[in-house]
Parts: sequence; structure tokens; C-alpha cells
Amino acid sequence: MINVTRAYLPPLERYQKLVRQVFDSGWLTNNGQMVKKLESTLKQFLGVDHLFFCANGTITLQIAIKVLKLKGEIITTPFSYVATTNAILWENCRPVFVDIDPDTFCIDPALIEQSITSETVGILATHVYGLPCNTERIEEISSKHNLKVIYDAAHAFGAVYKGKSLLNYGDISSCSFHATKIFHTIEGGALITRDAVLAHQIYLARQFGHEYDNYESVGVNGKNSEMHAAMGLAIFPDFDEILLIRKALFEEYTLRLKDLPITLIQFPADLQPNYAYYPVVFNSEDQLLRIVEALNKNDIFPRRYFYPSLNKLPFVNYQPCPVSERIASTVLCLPLFCGLTVSQIDTICIIIKDNL
Repeated sequence: MINVTRAYLPPLERYQKLVRQVFDSGWLTNNGQMVKKLESTLKQFLGVDHLFFCANGTITLQIAIKVLKLKGEIITTPFSYVATTNAILWENCRPVFVDIDPDTFCIDPALIEQSITSETVGILATHVYGLPCNTERIEEISSKHNLKVIYDAAHAFGAVYKGKSLLNYGDISSCSFHATKIFHTIEGGALITRDAVLAHQIYLARQFGHEYDNYESVGVNGKNSEMHAAMGLAIFPDFDEILLIRKALFEEYTLRLKDLPITLIQFPADLQPNYAYYPVVFNSEDQLLRIVEALNKNDIFPRRYFYPSLNKLPFVNYQPCPVSERIASTVLCLPLFCGLTVSQIDTICIIIKDNL
């Protein structure tokens, strides 16, 4: 069976060594040495000022909305995982969906300003497949209208845009370290900000709003454990190699698919990509479903990242987003992970070609 992804696992002995240190210390959670070391390692790697390791990539979005004190309408993308919209709704804000750019799959900044009302308090945009949002234009709009900007950067770890980490944009960036991601801690996520005041508020919000007996604010339990941090520390030394492997596999797909009548991802010149996904846009949903069926018959299981377009969820007010709706119905992410073989890519691409 070939799934869309497979979690990367470090050498067992390396992880066991770190776990032994946790056992020896007896410190399992509440910002132990593994968590602190992981945060320090990632801050240095990403070149960011403040990073907080959290339980998952959904609670990071909820905390970001909370510490920015957003109450009202949040302009957001319909093309993302459902957690992006759910976080807005969970924090009792109202999502206002703005359509996407057909080339980057990210929110279209040309449509943001016309959706701003007196109730608009922020923008929550997603760097889809590790492709960057138009951060410059979004910053101009947010500054002009005094709006906060959160980036859902679940796909963006390791991507470098205009010389700096893609996580280094906006008021707050939220990252996922779920096992399906290119860098993971089994379950986990992180919040990144350049603002020292926000950093303190995030720190408190992640741990019930207090430090020891000093209660400062409302908070939740967004912390993560020493065992999860240890997995991140065990994987991190391999991250450069992981990127190289994924790049090579990505290029093998492109070599075989570039002449077919389908649409492939295009990276901007100022992006160093992380090769997080291999999306293919087909010409119709019928064509996509036919190819999925053929792949499934061969025990190959791609995924429709992202389907449906979030503006069509049954628990939101429908707002037309024709580009997102078209892309969501025709895009398919092909298997991409360390351990995938060129022979398997050959098989996948032959099946696609035979069923177009």
C-alpha cells in the first residue's frame, strides 16, 4: 500500500537516547529541558525571535486569535484544512471567505480590501503547499486598515521566502508538527512572533494564563510533552537530508508529468521550497475521480488536499469563491515521502497517463 504520506522516523537508538534522558530526569511535561532545547534549536534554524512549542497546530490558531484579542470578522481563505475555519468559529469570530489566486492557491490579496467592513478585525491566510502568500500586499492592506495578520503556516516549515523563513511573516505564524508533516513531533505545533509583548501573552495563554502562583490572564493547556519534543530533536538532524530526498522525488514526478495536459505546481523565483506536497490539478472532477479509482485499485491512496472548499462547509454561511471551488474539486496530492521509490513514482505516473 502506498499512502499519500508516511511519517519520517529517526533512528530508534537516537530517540531512545533522548527518551532515556527524560526518564532519568523524571520531568515529563511543563516546559522541561527537551521542550526548551527544541524551541531553542528551531528558533536558531528558522531565524525567528520567539517560538513556542504547542500541543498541535489547531490550538496554535486558537491561541493566536485569542492573544490578538480578535472579535468580529476575520478575512480568511476557503482553500485550507478545516482547522483554519474551525479555529475562527471556535473563538466566536466570523469567517469571511475571500477567493484564491489560481496560480499559488493562496488567498488573493486583490480581493481582500473589498471585503473589509467596519467589523473586520484580522486576516488569517494559509501558505498553501508551502507556497507563500503575497505577504507584501497583505502587510500593506493590514497596515492601512489596522488589521492583525495570522498566517496558517502548517505547510511552511523549511520554506525560505526572500531570504528568510516563511514563518517570519505576519503578527503571528502558526505551524503544525503533526506526523504527516515534513518535520514532526508526532503531534505538535508552534507559534512564532517577532513581538515581545505578544510572545509573553502566548507563553501565558499556552499554560493556563499563569506562571507558578502569578495569575495574569485567561489561558488553556496548549503545552506539549517531553516525549514529543524528543521526537522532534531526534528528527531534526536529518531535516536537510529529508528536504533533499523530497526534492529528488518531486523532480522525478515533474519529469514524468510535465508534458501531460494537467497543471503542476510552480514555485516563485524568490522561494526556496520545502517540497511538502505534490499537487496536480486535473481538468475536471470526473477526471480526478477516475484517476483516484484507478490508483486505489493498485493500492495507491492519494488525497484531495483540500476538499471541499471551506466556504461550502455545512456550518458556515455560503460565500461564493469560484476559483477555490474549482481547484478544490480538481486538485489531488500524490504520494510524497521519504522511502517512496522511483519505481513507485513510475507506476503512479503511468496510471495517471493511462486514465486522463
